[in-house]
Amino acid sequence: MRQIILDTETTGLNAKSGDRIIEIGCVELVNRRLTGNNLHFYVNPERDSDPGALAVHGLTTEFLSDKPKFAEIADALRDFVKGAEIIIHNAPFDIGFLDAEFALLGLPPFSDHCGEVIDTLVRAKTMFPGKRNSLDALCDRFGISNAHRTLHGALLDSELLAEVYLAMTRGQESLVIDMIGEAAAGEAGGAKRVKLDTLELVVLAASVDELAEHEALLDGIDKSLKGTSVWRTQPAAEDASATVDAQIA
Repeated sequence: MRQIILDTETTGLNAKSGDRIIEIGCVELVNRRLTGNNLHFYVNPERDSDPGALAVHGLTTEFLSDKPKFAEIADALRDFVKGAEIIIHNAPFDIGFLDAEFALLGLPPFSDHCGEVIDTLVRAKTMFPGKRNSLDALCDRFGISNAHRTLHGALLDSELLAEVYLAMTRGQESLVIDMIGEAAAGEAGGAKRVKLDTLELVVLAASVDELAEHEALLDGIDKSLKGTSVWRTQPAAEDASATVDAQIA
């Protein structure tokens, strides 16, 4: 399973009023493992950033003036996200800007180039209703260090969000995925797999004393029920008892 954690920085808050993307950061996960195969671009927006936005990301017009325009990196971005599941914190914001940039180039919306889009902000609000669920707040909640984050940056925020997402989804399902990933890695490294069907499993039968204690317990249950308990009426239980008796005999 291939997933891309994506974040953008922009000149302002409203793509519809002409604000543009100035940075894109993408971090790749395969089977819940960071691969190091990331994508990062600074983008010349051909306009100044709003003062409020500039205070957040610190990317000046002068710094961005010699960076590629979005049209020059659009194909590389589309190729990188193709078919992957996309993970974004507050997805409508980033998707809105990406769609606006693609529309300027006459391209289909961003979601047409990738798989499902997962919004970690929506998931966080479900998991922690009534609490702060910003990226910084989630880092604190899950014990993820963001001390090195003095300004917002698309690649750094994507790396932090990757750790947050893995922590948010660290359940039984993710454990199975982790095991699959480890098995695949073992095969790639030439490790030998154990064939479970060739193993001889040892069966430990109950002793005579243990069976007697079991029968005494069932007698007590029958007495309290003034009848026969379910453990003495089910055929499967009787078959299992007969098997154990045969092993003892």
